[in-house]
Amino acid sequence: MNVTIWHNPRCSKSRATLAILQEQGIEPRIITYLDTPPSVDEIKNTLSLLGMDSARALMRKGEAEYEDNDLDNSTLSEDALINAMTKHPRLIERPIVFSAGKASIGRPPESVLEIIPKNER
Repeated sequence: MNVTIWHNPRCSKSRATLAILQEQGIEPRIITYLDTPPSVDEIKNTLSLLGMDSARALMRKGEAEYEDNDLDNSTLSEDALINAMTKHPRLIERPIVFSAGKASIGRPPESVLEIIPKNER
């Protein structure tokens, strides 16, 4: 099975999500997205997999980069918001797990199990 996690080892929710996957016998491909930021296309695909119609829905609005880059400006385009996430990956909500052509944000961590086929757990 192919399971991938966009992981931040300093984030308690991300660590908990990874632990839940491992407890299920799943060893996901771990992408430390702060070191290897996703591309514009990867973020667009992630938004689609998550069923989000706005890039802003994937953004962590409490991060300093959000305020420092005036990302609360409602006139910014989707492309501008996505580009901001590629330049400042701390803005991306975390963790995100990908499996079976689906994605889930691990908040709460257990929610990612909904996208893992039962026969794979």
